[in-house]
Amino acid sequence: MIRYDNHSAGRHFLQIPGPTNVPDRVLRAIDHPTIDHRGPEFAQLGLSILGRIGSIFDTREPVVIYTASGTGAWEAALVNTLSPGDRVLMAETGHFALLWKRLAERLGLQPEFLPGDWRHGANVDAIHARLADDREHAIKAVCVVHNETSTGVVSNIPGVRQAIDRASHPALLMVDTISSLGSIEYRHDAWGVDVTVAGSQKGLMLPPGLSFNAVSAKARAASKQSKLPRAYWGWDEIIESNRKGYWPWTPATNLLYGLDAALDQLLEEGMPNVFARHARHGNATRAAVRAWGLEILCANPDEYSNSLTAVLMPEGHDADAFRKLVLERFDMSLGTGLSKLAGKVFRIGHLGDFNDLTLMGTLAGVEMGLALAKVPHRKGGVDAAMGSLVGSPDEVAAKRRAVAAAPA
Repeated sequence: MIRYDNHSAGRHFLQIPGPTNVPDRVLRAIDHPTIDHRGPEFAQLGLSILGRIGSIFDTREPVVIYTASGTGAWEAALVNTLSPGDRVLMAETGHFALLWKRLAERLGLQPEFLPGDWRHGANVDAIHARLADDREHAIKAVCVVHNETSTGVVSNIPGVRQAIDRASHPALLMVDTISSLGSIEYRHDAWGVDVTVAGSQKGLMLPPGLSFNAVSAKARAASKQSKLPRAYWGWDEIIESNRKGYWPWTPATNLLYGLDAALDQLLEEGMPNVFARHARHGNATRAAVRAWGLEILCANPDEYSNSLTAVLMPEGHDADAFRKLVLERFDMSLGTGLSKLAGKVFRIGHLGDFNDLTLMGTLAGVEMGLALAKVPHRKGGVDAAMGSLVGSPDEVAAKRRAVAAAPA
């Protein structure tokens, strides 16, 4: 039996890369009394959400909302557009790309997995070469994880779109944004994505339980011809019901209250400001890791994630033992290494409802944990992060002088 009566002073630091901390205003919204999901008040809620959710995906196309985890949105993307035996080109970027491949296999599809080392994003040139070689257009979709949550590596989605176009290939482009949406710049329409997959529990700052498909006209046309069985996941019935603010089945009413409040918070801040905030915290975290003398798992600085940072442990030191110590001593949860990275990395989540002081507390906990666990490192990571956030005294003074000298 789980016990909840052991009191620990202060707040728990949930610094895994999802689920993330839920803002108080979102928690208060979720706490609203449940209402009739067929009544007029619910329709107002539904239309409020559906009229604004596209702004987060940067799309004018429909966004389908499911009561499901991100895995459900993976399945929905595939079953709405493909038929048994279809070939799907997928890029091996980490644990979650591997899980999406396994799901495709279970659905009776034939995924081709372009190999990767889990330290780099999708290989755009390899995608282009494979599609150019597919003269009969047997490949029906290209599936890429935008931000690989297991590794902290971002793939170049505009580059993937260009690779498809250069090959003059008609394959659909499907992108997993589960740990990037609402944290890292993403443009469903401008980047030519056909199906964007997302979940509620990361950049959208909600508990797990909602997932999303943003769907292009090309994807909706493909759904008319696809032969994979679907019932709950079918787009058409949901989109039609959404026109009046409803769903064809019972939705997660209280999570939708929370989503409405989360959209308020994101759009009030402004998406460019949200992305800039995440970039600041990503840069500061990486400054700390470098100052500690530890290695960032992502090998290409152009592919660094602003949602999380995966840190390699020195040889002979176990990342999970370190995480256990940090949890017990400082009541802070860090992300574990997944599958072939188990015990080799820990992951620092810096996404969602997150500010400078939250980051500094997180990095202080990591630095103290490294010392207690006797992990070889240099001191000064927290100082390096503070320097990244506020600059040196000379830099701060220079900024002040520039502001004072600027014309009114």
